[in-house]
Amino acid sequence: MNLLLQKYRILGKKGEGTFSEVLKVQAIKDGSYRACKKMKQTYESIEQVNNLREIQAMKRLAPHPNVLELQEVIFDKKSGTLVLICELMEMNIYELIRGKRHYIPERKIKNYMYQLLKSIDHMHRNGIFHRDVKPENILIKEDLLKLADFGSCRSIYSKQPYTEYISTRWYRAPECLLTDGYYTYKMDIWSVGCVFFEILSLHPLFPGSNEVDQIAKIHDVMGTPDLAVLNKLKRSKSMNFNFQPKKGTGIERLLTHVSPEAIELIYLMCTYDPEERITARQALKHSYFKDMRDMEKRMSIQARQRMIQPIDEREPSIREDNEVSEKIIQLDEDPSSPLKTRMTEITMYPTLPKAQSHPTHPFKGRRRIKRMTESQHYSNHNGSLPRMPMHPATFNPTFHTTSFPTSFKLPGGQTLLPKINNNYKPNKSPTKTSKAVFSSYQYTLPSLDPGR
Repeated sequence: MNLLLQKYRILGKKGEGTFSEVLKVQAIKDGSYRACKKMKQTYESIEQVNNLREIQAMKRLAPHPNVLELQEVIFDKKSGTLVLICELMEMNIYELIRGKRHYIPERKIKNYMYQLLKSIDHMHRNGIFHRDVKPENILIKEDLLKLADFGSCRSIYSKQPYTEYISTRWYRAPECLLTDGYYTYKMDIWSVGCVFFEILSLHPLFPGSNEVDQIAKIHDVMGTPDLAVLNKLKRSKSMNFNFQPKKGTGIERLLTHVSPEAIELIYLMCTYDPEERITARQALKHSYFKDMRDMEKRMSIQARQRMIQPIDEREPSIREDNEVSEKIIQLDEDPSSPLKTRMTEITMYPTLPKAQSHPTHPFKGRRRIKRMTESQHYSNHNGSLPRMPMHPATFNPTFHTTSFPTSFKLPGGQTLLPKINNNYKPNKSPTKTSKAVFSSYQYTLPSLDPGR
């Protein structure tokens, strides 16, 4: 706890669960607000902390816009206290619907459910299922929804049976109630269907008081399943499967104010047989979310068009940033432009040293190759060295008109200029810098030793 107080200021409690409590804190460094999940259990080592499923799951699922982000893990080894610092959201779904007398607009609910199914699909595709999807674990901030509390999550590929009493009872799938831990990731879809109904109707779908009453509540609405469906389940020793045949009242009688597509989607998610139950990916492709998918496509197309539209149609700041590059492209179309010539001379070799002129070759009978440059400062250039254009503003007449020594050799005996006489002899070690004096100008040549 001392480590937490060194970095954050506790402002109050947001909520409390069986295994943790959530605090609202403020960072001392930048004043930003965060959510702090303080575990009630103590831990002995950092290895034990890193092996927690909740931390491993949040790291694996990040980043995703609909999954709560884990920003920092604080472990106090002396006291064994573990704290998870996450982004702060406004409220959860339970707080949104609690005490409401008027229905929430279906358009808003559709947006929330679309995001919730995206988080479930992302989680299942990464080999994790939540096992405790309920309104308290679904956080919202304005129009943004994020799934939270991965303390009960499990790997899809782990060996059955799982823990029996893991999910909150009202949102527990029939296979979790009727078997001794033989269920799959499809249980999350059943819970999502229950949450969907609760947001639409403002009251829970199956509010059972115990496990037997929970099954009875499910049969009251959905009807008693066929015997073939029950035979697929590995029966629990403590559960009696002698259910009286009953026809359920149906969901549509409880939701008279919503669209038929919404009711159809709830039926598909709350299918008794887990093998026939819809997946999160299939639910996202349902006709109920067609307008949401169309809106995403339009936004994606608009984003691509903004990236490729002409400079004149972009924002002024973007236009100014790209003005120079656009001019260069236009100048390439007109080779005779004087502005192109000046810009080429300045930008062609910005980091290379300036070239030096040298006398013409003394041998007679050899054809002289004349290469004139744009700046006309290479009147004596004979083509032995590559041409290096130079802007007039950077031209140094003192340096470029200085005559070379009669002979010029680099360490190792290499000669770059024509030999005139033997007055000059190198007397420096190849590992040291050589100096040559040209009239009143002193020029230092770097070592050519390849080992440096």
